[in-house]
Amino acid sequence: MTNNNHILELWEALEEEKSVGLVKRLYSSDVPFHIYGTFQYPERYYGVAFTFSNDIRIDISSFDNLRELKVMLLADTTFVNSRLLIIQLLHPNSRDIFATLCENLIQSVIRLNTEQKISRTVVNQLEKWKTLFEKNNSTGLTSAEQQGLFGELHFLQKFLAKPDTNPCDVLHTWVGVDKALRDFQGSSWAVEVKTTSTNNPQKAIINGERQLDETLLESLFLFHFSVEVSNGNGQTLCQKISAIRETLENDTPALSLFNAKLFEAGYLDKHATLYQDRFYQVRNENYYKIENDFPRIKENELRSGVGDVKYSIILAMCDEYLVSENQLFNSIKSL
Repeated sequence: MTNNNHILELWEALEEEKSVGLVKRLYSSDVPFHIYGTFQYPERYYGVAFTFSNDIRIDISSFDNLRELKVMLLADTTFVNSRLLIIQLLHPNSRDIFATLCENLIQSVIRLNTEQKISRTVVNQLEKWKTLFEKNNSTGLTSAEQQGLFGELHFLQKFLAKPDTNPCDVLHTWVGVDKALRDFQGSSWAVEVKTTSTNNPQKAIINGERQLDETLLESLFLFHFSVEVSNGNGQTLCQKISAIRETLENDTPALSLFNAKLFEAGYLDKHATLYQDRFYQVRNENYYKIENDFPRIKENELRSGVGDVKYSIILAMCDEYLVSENQLFNSIKSL
């Protein structure tokens, strides 16, 4: 995996020392909190650790007996009245993926200002990691998942290319990998990406009564991305990912965040050969602003007891709601 990863460097240095037992090394003296890279020899357990005051309540009971991870709370002998929260990877073959996730977690917590906030962030991330590592031994993404991810990455690539954008800020708006309601979400705007490759490219499937409901937003957009799928023309999912990684290669926090989000989406580099023969060629791209009488179902329009709605919209009937790419990005930039 292409990634400039500081914790990976710490692990490699600790591993070379071959000190028996669990050892730790400070991640950075510039960070106001104590964060460490850890290594346990000879078991070869790579880890990350955080120092917390004993007054901070941390419940790790839901992380007992995980197959891939070991989570511990130990006394921190370096400081008075302190504990170490240690997260270890039990299988070294997943080290690079784990390093990406740890780096992303560290970048998230160093912006926080209290131990309480950091502990909450770490525990919340652990809940997510439990599921992600269960997927690590899967057989890759389905065709539909590949196509959906390609469409989201296509929009992300456009977003990152816009002038005066901060890559990390842009990546934080990509919430589709978290199974959020829409694929991209800001404080008062959202963009839902629909990627189609069927014989009827002008029909989009909408999942749920809230997906195209703009009631709580200032602006909601639909990006319809129509592609042709072949075995030789266009761009593969792996090529799209490589192109974005190249764009971010000089921004370590952004690259780390991008790689972590790919993992959350179920994309693993070890599965790349599964995707190399599936090419996507752009057929059409359209942007719609969801407002007024745009054909969709809203939550407040449903009868009592009706839920889990799934329906399709005929985009050929929505031309009056078309906006340009620039209009969309100028709108979300101003919000």
